[in-house]
Amino acid sequence: MDLRVGDTLRMKKTHPCGSAEWEVLRIGADLKLRCLGCGRLVMGPRSKFERSIRQVLRMDSESGKDRGN
Repeated sequence: MDLRVGDTLRMKKTHPCGSAEWEVLRIGADLKLRCLGCGRLVMGPRSKFERSIRQVLRMDSESGKDRGN
């Protein structure tokens, strides 16, 4: 899966704060994510997070608008 730093991920399950959107802070074998609802930072194996992703929202470089992939 093509993930980039700065992408917003919409996950299948919500965080206990109620938000289902996370910002990608670091990529590699592990991912570091920040909850966009409460700001909690989590880090874990990429394979686990990739199974939980429903949608990747990426900023379009030319227009500056979100586009869902």
